[in-house]
Amino acid sequence: MAGDRVHPQSEAIYSYLEKLTAKMIEAGYRPVTEVALYDVEEEEKEHMVKVHSEKLAIAFGLLNTEPGTEIRIIKNLRVCLDCHDATKFISKVTQRLIVVRDASRFHHFRDGVCSCGDYW
Repeated sequence: MAGDRVHPQSEAIYSYLEKLTAKMIEAGYRPVTEVALYDVEEEEKEHMVKVHSEKLAIAFGLLNTEPGTEIRIIKNLRVCLDCHDATKFISKVTQRLIVVRDASRFHHFRDGVCSCGDYW
């Protein structure tokens, strides 16, 4: 769940996600904060989108699998624009295939590109 810190590995997951986000930013990623529909400062919006559930799930998968292993995520909602962009960058900086099944379709992220052609 987004922002959850109950998991036994939550400290490691959040720490890994911070490092991963720094690598993504170096590669050109910019958070899409328009998806955070709250009247708060931009910095708070960036934090809000940083801890979406699929990002936490991907960080968990990267921490707990061997390099090169495909990561698969299934969610019952449509992936938001920021998570879609972020997952493209994650696939690029980690050199992993990441498959996300959302409410609309399967997204296969490889080398910074999604199989949906950014149309979903």
